[in-house]
Amino acid sequence: MTKEFIYWKDEDYWIGYLEEYPDFHTQGISFDELRLNLKDLYLELTSGAILNNLKS
Repeated sequence: MTKEFIYWKDEDYWIGYLEEYPDFHTQGISFDELRLNLKDLYLELTSGAILNNLKS
């Protein structure tokens, strides 16, 4: 499955969010770490572990 995400580098960190969930940002020291954190964030959002009132 492919998900679109927005990302940028801010000083020492890569910051990003899933296009589908723009209110939930994450970061990583490397681009690969950011991608892993975005994947974890997606799994948490879709499992209900994080309450997402925007989609109700």
